[in-house]
Amino acid sequence: MSKTKLLLDVVSDLRSLAGSIQAVAGSMVDNEPAKAVQPKTPVPEPESKPEKKPIPLEQVRAVLAEKSHNGFTAEVRGLLEKHGAKKLSEIDPANYAALIRDAEGLK
Repeated sequence: MSKTKLLLDVVSDLRSLAGSIQAVAGSMVDNEPAKAVQPKTPVPEPESKPEKKPIPLEQVRAVLAEKSHNGFTAEVRGLLEKHGAKKLSEIDPANYAALIRDAEGLK
């Protein structure tokens, strides 16, 4: 397993750990005694839409570097050209997910 893959796994584990810690903290807050003064009118909670976090450039670079290292250098260049660029920094961040999907399809 490559070092990049290991680092991405560590990042994923850290995010999972952060989510667990946040859940524990939230349940601790829920167990605190209620305040004596309650608001007269309930405040409507805004609808929470699941936000997609943008894929960072470093993650795309890591995936492409691994594919290139595994012998798919020409194919990686082809993918960049398919997405309208000669180098990764010219790719629109909105296209990162599609670029990663295409790169993961290289076998």
